[in-house]
Amino acid sequence: MHTQEATIDGENNEMKADEVLQSESQSNEIKCGQNNGKENSVEQHKLSLMKLIVVRGDPSAKEADDLMLRRFLRARDLDVEKAAGLFLRYLKWRRTFVPNGSISEAEIQYDLGHKKMFLQGFDKQGRPINVVFGAKHFQNPKSGGLDEFKRFCVYSLDKICSRMPPGQEKYLGIADLQGWGYSNTDVRAYIGVLSLLQECYPERLGKMLIVHAPKIFMAVWKIIYPFIDEKTKTKMVFVENKRLKSTLLEDIDESQLPEIYGGKLPLVPIQDA
Repeated sequence: MHTQEATIDGENNEMKADEVLQSESQSNEIKCGQNNGKENSVEQHKLSLMKLIVVRGDPSAKEADDLMLRRFLRARDLDVEKAAGLFLRYLKWRRTFVPNGSISEAEIQYDLGHKKMFLQGFDKQGRPINVVFGAKHFQNPKSGGLDEFKRFCVYSLDKICSRMPPGQEKYLGIADLQGWGYSNTDVRAYIGVLSLLQECYPERLGKMLIVHAPKIFMAVWKIIYPFIDEKTKTKMVFVENKRLKSTLLEDIDESQLPEIYGGKLPLVPIQDA
């Protein structure tokens, strides 16, 4: 490709270097727009194919909107067959695990009673902010305790999703491990919530900031790390204590930051949000 000269000979026919750069920039923007348009066209085509497959597999899939199906499609890197399979499994799971359409607070009293999940404010991208305290989680000793914890997670994720403003599909989480110890260790529960997040609520997590993580937590982290898919791994960030507030302020305005981190908002329990 030949480059344009900074000036072109001829009376009243001079082209300055910055005009050349502007011309090239506009050309690149057009090409970029064409590429984005092509990518969107490919995604839309695959979305249409996915619709046909899931409706054929489960007529109730007709009720799902494009945004929901697209999240499952993107979670499987636009692989239509894998995305359709994931979505059909989700529908079956939802009917079985949440037969009434939502989880009632009466079903999750053990986990609600520990006051470990909070929801308030929005980050700079308009994503709801969820705060969970790891030191307030204890393994449920009752038979079926793990299932109750999963129902608590479904209740919480449904609440978070209901708080998303129009056009927003993700949330920002803060996992606070201040005071976390071996008595809070519950590997099965951790893996369970990861499975829910990745298979039943794909593309909902925008970012997870892990704060006040003690060294002993890293032993558990090594166990659960292989269960985290590659996309989710990129969204998880360990925050240094000395840079806590400054790091949080990169994503959250001080007016929306919880008071415990030097912000303005009080914590609101998930059931009151």
